[in-house]
Amino acid sequence: MRLGAARAVREPDSAAELARALRCLAACAGAAVVAAYASRPGEPATQELIETLRAADVAVLLPVLGPLPDWSWYAGPEHLVTGRRGILQPDGPALGTDALARADFIWLPGLAGTPDGRRLGTGGGWYDRALASARPDAPRGLLLFDTEVLDDVPTDAWDQPVDLLVTERRRIDCGNSRDGVRS
Repeated sequence: MRLGAARAVREPDSAAELARALRCLAACAGAAVVAAYASRPGEPATQELIETLRAADVAVLLPVLGPLPDWSWYAGPEHLVTGRRGILQPDGPALGTDALARADFIWLPGLAGTPDGRRLGTGGGWYDRALASARPDAPRGLLLFDTEVLDDVPTDAWDQPVDLLVTERRRIDCGNSRDGVRS
């Protein structure tokens, strides 16, 4: 896919990643529990966001990839191990699918998104299944590169929308409403 190929050749930009991390922190300010993910090379970086949240005594849930969605608490970079598909995950005990209901804010990965909140995931539907256990009032954010904000992305009936997009250049509030919650 063209989007994945563009990520593969993207040069790291620490200033841009810091700008995105600051926007993310502002978006989830006040949350006691944040669900995030350990980014892979080429994806918008999440390490600084996760560490800053932890340093601020925010509990961070990270995915434990398997056939069913699962989560574990982030306890520091020394407690990450390589899981399925080469993705880092916590080495602590798995908490089960319903652990996502503890999250006050959820950061999602994706390849692209639209200003109205449609998300093109990374494949497999893992997050769409996981979001079935999320609280309906927990805002959902999508981390992207600015060039990945598109007018349209392919979606299916089961694809879950997001409330905001955060890039290295901007934050886009999507205006979605789920059970009376607006971003």
